[in-house]
Amino acid sequence: MPVPRTTVTAVAVVLLALGAPAVTAPGAAAAGPAVSAARVMSAPATVTVTGEGSAVAKPDIAVVGAGVEVTAKTTQAALNAQNEAAAALLKAVRAQGIADGDIRTENVSLSPVYDYQDGESTLRGYRAAQSFSIKVREVAATGALIAAVTEATGDAGRIDSVVFDLEDRRPLQARARKAAYRDAHAKATQYAELGGHRLGRLVSLSEGGTGYALPVPPVAGDAPGAGIGAVPLAPGEIRATASVTAVYALD
Repeated sequence: MPVPRTTVTAVAVVLLALGAPAVTAPGAAAAGPAVSAARVMSAPATVTVTGEGSAVAKPDIAVVGAGVEVTAKTTQAALNAQNEAAAALLKAVRAQGIADGDIRTENVSLSPVYDYQDGESTLRGYRAAQSFSIKVREVAATGALIAAVTEATGDAGRIDSVVFDLEDRRPLQARARKAAYRDAHAKATQYAELGGHRLGRLVSLSEGGTGYALPVPPVAGDAPGAGIGAVPLAPGEIRATASVTAVYALD
């Protein structure tokens, strides 16, 4: 009786079932695990670093929060007094060379005022107020503007805030990003040298975050450049920050 022929594939299946190494026929393709191992061996080494950077600049504008507030017996009397004080404020601001486009009304309010005693409330009058945001494009003139507003409005005048800023923040933020990138590159270069490699190409780069710190000075102090008879101010510096995560190949 003729003996049936056994194919190489059938033999391989039997050997694998018995736990023995499979035999590859001449000319057959390499097994999958060998290909995977080759790919792992050829994967390039990389280094991942985080870079941080910052940049500072002197402010080129100031935003002043100013307003008026008055109290009177009747609503009409309160409104009349508030309107008069607000008109005086605007006149003083325009006299300092501030354009109408840089003056904005932020809030107008009228509310009753009560006195409280022994658990009872008594209407004392009405409070009328109006607040403005004023952009000063010459930082050194900010103190003179504040002095002019307070002189024109008297007891009704209010200075709520002074914030120094940049008209365009983008160039400063770009400098911070550049500093963060350079920091990441320097760190990656150092790690490559410590590991006996040379730094290769940039594989990926992602921004971790940015920041922007504004100086908010008190309306007081001894600062040069504010002007004679003006409120002295210290503009300080504006700081932008950035962080990046970079992945480099190692040669």
